[in-house]
Amino acid sequence: MLIDDPAAAVLGLAWAQLPPLPAHAPVLFLGARPSAWLASVAAPAWHYAQDFKPHVDALQALGYTVTPVAEAERHARVLLLPPRQRQAARALLARALEHCAEGGQVLLAAANDEGARSLQSDLTALAGPLQALTKQHCRGVWTAPLRAEHSNHALRAEWCALDALRDNDAGFCSRPGLFAWDRIDPGSQLLAAQLPATLSGAVADLGAGWGYLSSQLLQRCAGVTDLDLYEADARALQPARINLARVPHTARIEVHWHDVTHGLPRRYDAIISNPPFHVDRADRPELGQAFIARAAAALLPHGQSWLVANRHLPYEATLAAHFGRVEILTQAQGYKVLRATQPRA
Repeated sequence: MLIDDPAAAVLGLAWAQLPPLPAHAPVLFLGARPSAWLASVAAPAWHYAQDFKPHVDALQALGYTVTPVAEAERHARVLLLPPRQRQAARALLARALEHCAEGGQVLLAAANDEGARSLQSDLTALAGPLQALTKQHCRGVWTAPLRAEHSNHALRAEWCALDALRDNDAGFCSRPGLFAWDRIDPGSQLLAAQLPATLSGAVADLGAGWGYLSSQLLQRCAGVTDLDLYEADARALQPARINLARVPHTARIEVHWHDVTHGLPRRYDAIISNPPFHVDRADRPELGQAFIARAAAALLPHGQSWLVANRHLPYEATLAAHFGRVEILTQAQGYKVLRATQPRA
């Protein structure tokens, strides 16, 4: 039985406030996530867009097709589940308006502690007065039928541009909404400083983000011949490619949109990782534990895993279960760097 997260469930309640659409009416769902109510209302004309690979895989497993949205496409309704980061959320709101037809409606839902009221204000600024409902500590809001004269076209264009690639203060290509998008994450920086120049051969970077760790690996380790970056957020892939293209190297590089918890397609001499440990605001240490297990399975017998994590995360037992030797190399600023060798098949 499919159980909705609260925001997705409240989006369904908002949908139920509107009159039914004809089955052929095009509907776009931005930031789509599997939802129990979809099966009763979705039609073949619905279009699903999502950047996060685990959500894409879950949607496809239920029979929904996730594809990119053409710039010129317009829809009778646009639903969205916005991200937490304010600039990324505003860019998605503007995109929703861009893809909504004249007379159509935009609906969104978000948790109260993830900016629901601010999102309501932002959508009002773009499209005029809204209606809203609150339930399960979430807020669902929807526009009146859209009219060009009520839309703030200048603000929409300004917010659409918020998703553009740009260099952050550290000089790396990034974009709002990515992990540590505007800075170098101190955990990643700590791990990079520990990587030895002797790492060589085929290396993987799990949860690579916009490519900071991989760029540092290439600068430090001339013996790396193959480098595969695995990242679940599609919005990070192009920044990662740009950042790696700026580093002089001879390695073969591939950037993969992939859910690491499903395993890796080949084996490696070394694996580096700053694994995710939360979804939204909830701690999910099992994600990092899954990364550890998948890394062990993908390493060659002589391979080694280099990992950084928040000091409180319980990874040592998982590492000990999958590797013959585990070392804590350093601890600083609330992080720990661990090296694991002798992977167990």
